[in-house]
Amino acid sequence: MPPFHVHGALLAAVLLALVWSGIGPYDRYVWFLEVAPVLIALPLLGVTYFRFRLTTILYVLIAAHALILLVGGHYTYARVPWFDWVRDAFGLERNHYDRVGHFAQGFVPAMLAREILLRTTPLKRGRMLFFLVVCVCLAISAVYEVSEWLAAELTGDAAADFLGTQGDPWDTQKDMAVAGIGAVTAQLSLRRAHDRALVRLGIWR
Repeated sequence: MPPFHVHGALLAAVLLALVWSGIGPYDRYVWFLEVAPVLIALPLLGVTYFRFRLTTILYVLIAAHALILLVGGHYTYARVPWFDWVRDAFGLERNHYDRVGHFAQGFVPAMLAREILLRTTPLKRGRMLFFLVVCVCLAISAVYEVSEWLAAELTGDAAADFLGTQGDPWDTQKDMAVAGIGAVTAQLSLRRAHDRALVRLGIWR
């Protein structure tokens, strides 16, 4: 199947999920905060598609991350039903769907950062690239946590579901640690597949 058709199918899936997510969400304000990255990313990816097309593996990862955000926005991260079942079945203290979201927050941006750095800078594959990609992902995670804090400061109790700490005073630190683990995991597990995808785009250093 030509990449264009794959990319079109991914876009259609995300748009359908966006429509579903926006129908009767638990809280409209929290929904908007949670899906804002998707609303920002979709136009950017559209504008850059013909000038700076990404590898298909990256578009798949971005679509998967968008779906995670859209599900979390619809239910709020602390109330995703499937993870309520996991919590109850295993006697956990909290719904851990937000950990999935923060793992993806490191996993997917890691591959995006890797691709952009390889394609636009003199950096080559190796330890320095690996280190800088992890640093970029931790920075993104920190910015996101700061944005959550600002939302809470500006709106008070209305942002409690956006923060999603579920009573854990160390939730912010754990979220950033999970994002860092995601960034490391992505590079260790996908770097060879990503390199092959870059070769198919005619990019290799």
